[in-house]
Amino acid sequence: MISLIWVLLVVIGVGYAAGTGRIDGVTTQALAAANNAVEMVLGLVGVICLWLGLMKIAEKSGLLDQVARLVAPVVRILFPDIPSGHPAMGAMVMNIGGNLLGMGSASIPFGLKAMAALQDINQGKTVASGAMCRLVILNTSGLTIIPASVIGLRASLGATDPTEIAATVFMATTASTVAALSADWLLKQRRL
Repeated sequence: MISLIWVLLVVIGVGYAAGTGRIDGVTTQALAAANNAVEMVLGLVGVICLWLGLMKIAEKSGLLDQVARLVAPVVRILFPDIPSGHPAMGAMVMNIGGNLLGMGSASIPFGLKAMAALQDINQGKTVASGAMCRLVILNTSGLTIIPASVIGLRASLGATDPTEIAATVFMATTASTVAALSADWLLKQRRL
């Protein structure tokens, strides 16, 4: 259904442009947008490769383990139904730690590992468990202390002060995480 809506929007837009004699503008803008998209993606690939490399260095040097130790007590509180020492806990800590450091795409593999491990202990295999939903909530609300990927993107696009958004991002992601976890808690209470 969504695909049909997009096709209709494109057909109507191109039809209107053709009917008003502006089809050359559509072609010019479509090519410019495609060019901008490729440039942005190439810039992002560089930033993502940089952060994946830094994440690997942080993992090998033990920095990620230190962040994980700081985050672990909070993760145990948020996920009391996960057995202590379960592989899901380590992957979740690494995923959340990566998100806190603003690694974005670089922390996705840890999130996928955590979801696979959580599925192993999930009682109802066709329905997401509470822990799985909570992990998605934490990833979606995205509490970020240092928005490293965004700072890298802003720097690659020529921002004069790429770090100026750090405080705003921290406040916004803190508010979104508190709201998301509150909604999760309220809905869980209602379900019980």
